[in-house]
Amino acid sequence: MSILLGKMSYHAFGHKDLTAHDEIIKLEAPSEIKIPLMISNAPFEAIVKEGDKVKVGTKLGARNDHFYVPVYSPVSGVVKGIKKNMHSSLKQVDHLIIENDGKFEFEAPFEPLDFEKASHKELLEFVKEAGLVGCGGAGFPTYVKYMMPEKIDTLIINAVECEPYITSDFRGIYDNLDLFVHGVRAMFKLSGGKEGLVAIKEDKTDLIPILEEAFSSYPEIKVAKVPNVYPMGWERTLVYELVKKRYVKLPSEVGCVVSNATTAIALADALINSMPITRKLVTVSGNGIKKPANVLTYVGTPVKYLIDKCGGYNGDKIILIAGGPMMGKSMVSDQYVIEAQCNAVTVLIDEPIDEIACLRCGRCSDYCPSGLQPVRINNAEKTKDLEALRKLSVMDCIECGLCSFVCPSKIQVTEGIRKAKRYFALNNKK
Repeated sequence: MSILLGKMSYHAFGHKDLTAHDEIIKLEAPSEIKIPLMISNAPFEAIVKEGDKVKVGTKLGARNDHFYVPVYSPVSGVVKGIKKNMHSSLKQVDHLIIENDGKFEFEAPFEPLDFEKASHKELLEFVKEAGLVGCGGAGFPTYVKYMMPEKIDTLIINAVECEPYITSDFRGIYDNLDLFVHGVRAMFKLSGGKEGLVAIKEDKTDLIPILEEAFSSYPEIKVAKVPNVYPMGWERTLVYELVKKRYVKLPSEVGCVVSNATTAIALADALINSMPITRKLVTVSGNGIKKPANVLTYVGTPVKYLIDKCGGYNGDKIILIAGGPMMGKSMVSDQYVIEAQCNAVTVLIDEPIDEIACLRCGRCSDYCPSGLQPVRINNAEKTKDLEALRKLSVMDCIECGLCSFVCPSKIQVTEGIRKAKRYFALNNKK
């Protein structure tokens, strides 16, 4: 991190009006559901086999390495076997194929729980067995964050949703307010903290008073308005904005735990209705889609199904992104499926970019939220200067895309840094 830090954020036009105030489109489940046998790049071991009948809520298997994350069926039907399919990791991955019978027979995978009467241990075990993961994109197991409440002073609910186009958190809160409040209260108890903060951008003037009224009976939980800049939703930026403290690895180092707003809604649904994450609210937006919308779809649904329901592509030359336009991954196929952590599909028209030589203006360094020097990292990658990459803290880059976004020369700085990180990871021996 550089000694002289710049703005470390940027006001990016959000294009959120495309989807924020329209009704959610509730999609039917496709005839075939595909569940990746991988969760956040970790293996998922199936416990069902070809020919087995499953119901909504049937346990299909679990990630069971150093973390435990069970996965439950989103539909009822018959397991047809395992096949390779494109995954959001840009790899061909084994997927468990379930033929949907359209009956949606349900078996509760766990009993509902009154969080107010439950002990911390009981509530933590419930979150673990419910298979809750961060629904804002990362997919990190939720229970792990809450294992040491003695270290926590402040619970932060991240409702910032700072990437352009994405409004699934906003719309989800608006349409599921009671569940959101219930889930936040449960997370507050689980955290063991003294204060809860629901962080939301200051420009959400229609939702803020609704939230303030909803939490008025719970003085320990407050609505915290934050600046409308990117990447305010990044944990480090958000924690510093709210508590004015910086940390090295985890927010717990400064007494904070951070969870996504949609994860709170999912927790409430599990607590009240014994429902694991079987459906996801996903923003499908961008100038490359004919009818941008927030769609409620089933986990395991191919993205092409969502695209078709939103009117199809707006032209032949498009860029399909898993996630938002800043931090998402450009995909080569729309056959990858929606997972529990997926919050957006962004479709942009592929327009030519006229890149020119670096102007040495320093904007990439000024706006880098990690306090790095992106253009120097980019140059070090070109010369394969391993020692320079080490001194420039290349692995601290979060790949937010801001350096490319603000670059007046239109240099794809972020892509250069991605290459630098891969090179450094493969060759660093120290």
